[in-house]
Amino acid sequence: MKKKFTLEIANPCSENFNKMIPNASGSFCNSCAKNVIDLSRKSNSEVAKFIAESKDATICARLKVTQLEEEFQYNETSRLNNFKYAAIAASVLIASNVVGQEKEIVKTEVNRPYPNMHTMGKVAYTKVVEEEVSITVKGKLLEAKTRRPFNSKKYPNLALTINSSSGTIKVNSKTGEFSIPVQVLKNSKTLEVTITGDDYYLSKTIPFDIKSVKNDILFQNIIIAEDELSKIMIAGGLGINYIDGK
Repeated sequence: MKKKFTLEIANPCSENFNKMIPNASGSFCNSCAKNVIDLSRKSNSEVAKFIAESKDATICARLKVTQLEEEFQYNETSRLNNFKYAAIAASVLIASNVVGQEKEIVKTEVNRPYPNMHTMGKVAYTKVVEEEVSITVKGKLLEAKTRRPFNSKKYPNLALTINSSSGTIKVNSKTGEFSIPVQVLKNSKTLEVTITGDDYYLSKTIPFDIKSVKNDILFQNIIIAEDELSKIMIAGGLGINYIDGK
């Protein structure tokens, strides 16, 4: 039988997950002396499996905010059904072995001429090479309304990645300044910008023109609205809401 459920955290925890003591399943919180299970990195099927195996135990967990909008499901089968299916599978296996022993394998051989489909010669192909260049992007990360750096208390440890080829660089919390090496294609028209914080995330595409690069440096401020930064993590006592009749 399929069981469906949703998750909720009625009273989010104010403790900083990043300051807890890491362990195999998540982190240990000294404040409440509990293990906080990190479900934020698990797929829907992994979360459903964890809930099924937990058997409604009291759980303190860390989730993505988007996981609170998901519907999960897992198959609940009784031990009696498991034995029944195992017995059926065993009987089918025995029957198939008996039938297999009764039948004689008949070997057949067919001689058939095959047409000559081979063509010999040099292979010619055109290789399209997209030229990639290394540049450094320098600028400031600014909030759209104030045109000032983000509040470091509200948005701590903001960091920046531009294109997946670059590393992650921390943004100066006071000035908003950053400097990051990036690999770009000469004919590219955009840059993929990823902004992360302790519990925040944003992925955004910004315009790019290779002509704006001077001496391998692109001066580019990144200006975003505060509400574009999505809160992705939440921790606290996990509530499991089973959906009736499903």
